[in-house]
Amino acid sequence: MTNTREIRPSGPLRTSIRPPGSKSITNRALVCAALADGPSTLTGALASDDTRVMIDGLRQLGIEVGEGPAETVIQVAGCGGRLGAASADLWVGNSGTTLRFLTALVALGHGTFRLDGKGRMRERPVQDLLDALGQLGVEARSEHETGCPPVVIRAAGLRGGRAEVASSVSSQYLSGLLMAAPYAQEPVELIVRGELVSGPYVTMTLGVMAAFGVEVRHLPPGGDIPGLTPGAQSVPPLTPGAQSVPPLTPGARSVPPSVFLIPGGCYRGCRYAIEPDASAASYFFAAAAIAGGSVSVEGLTRQSIQGDVAFCECLQKMGCLVEEGTNSLTVTGRPLVGIQADMNAISDTVQTLAAVALFARGPTTITHVGHIRHKETDRLRALASELRKFGAEVEERADGLRIVPRPLHGAEVDTYDDHRMAMSLALVGLAVGGVVIRDPGCTAKTYPGFFEDLEGLTAGSA
Repeated sequence: MTNTREIRPSGPLRTSIRPPGSKSITNRALVCAALADGPSTLTGALASDDTRVMIDGLRQLGIEVGEGPAETVIQVAGCGGRLGAASADLWVGNSGTTLRFLTALVALGHGTFRLDGKGRMRERPVQDLLDALGQLGVEARSEHETGCPPVVIRAAGLRGGRAEVASSVSSQYLSGLLMAAPYAQEPVELIVRGELVSGPYVTMTLGVMAAFGVEVRHLPPGGDIPGLTPGAQSVPPLTPGAQSVPPLTPGARSVPPSVFLIPGGCYRGCRYAIEPDASAASYFFAAAAIAGGSVSVEGLTRQSIQGDVAFCECLQKMGCLVEEGTNSLTVTGRPLVGIQADMNAISDTVQTLAAVALFARGPTTITHVGHIRHKETDRLRALASELRKFGAEVEERADGLRIVPRPLHGAEVDTYDDHRMAMSLALVGLAVGGVVIRDPGCTAKTYPGFFEDLEGLTAGSA
């Protein structure tokens, strides 16, 4: 029998919630803490499939990682950039961040390292990262010559120097290299030619690195990292007078090439607090837009280092009221109108906005997100297929979707082993009866307690 979960329609919401810690920040902080001189304590960390495979991988590399009295506290004994293992066969499951970050990290070691994952992971591209590592003196290859995992790294330390990084498929290639680069034998210069997708995640990487004591100099050629949200953390210059990274508006695009200069150095162990996950928060903001009423997300403001807080700006353009507290963001649902949205900078929230678009007056067009075809599933194709089951008119385009609202009805929908498909499609059931989610357990990848929190949200408003 297929594992399913039916969503019950809700009345207007009047509640608040604090989502679990950010997966993206947790995995970045784990990498920096693992390489640091001295121990680190991470608080507010996420416990999920993606963070567990990262922790398991670090342990296999000889790094001591322990849990504190609560699972949201992680203690890491830094290795000072010296990996204890001379070889390892690392399993990353379905975690793209773990695959790409550890591929760069093991290049610092001395020995042979292999990384592999689930079936879909073997279809996710990584060749651009392998090419960049090759330019930095590392023997890195796709085992089956597909440009995808499994990957094999024969490392003798990271030489350093200059490398070009293609980032039109994933910003994680650049983030992985940035985090490993301080431990290279020479300073590292990373040149990004062409478009950099999901720019706020690079800003996040730089912010986490700075918190652990390593600052990166960014030399933008008349433009900067795309998609920085107002108030996002700037990157301090290495030397007086060097140009720092100012914030830009969501959807801004880089002017190639963009250069990142990483000096030799080391991370310092520290106590690091992890914000609630802004991508997860998008589901609760969207719940207010769909069901009506208000939902406050505690622990997030517009000043978050997570670019996905800009999802609220999309809801505001659609008609919602967005209010910022001292340590919270509140969305109040109002009549919705369709919008045109360049979501390149906040592409992890495409599925959330698509669910909201079903309830708007007029079409919503989402653009500049062709790279999400390479995620846990082809998210554009999957979204088009599943939204049509509810009765919507959906045009699938090469780089996005056009969603035209039509009278909706319940449906049993597939999730493609993609946590974000399950969480976003569940939102439709807050206003439409008969919505059934297949394989709801796939949310364990980043949010094991999602459905319980969603039910609690509606129960708390009853």
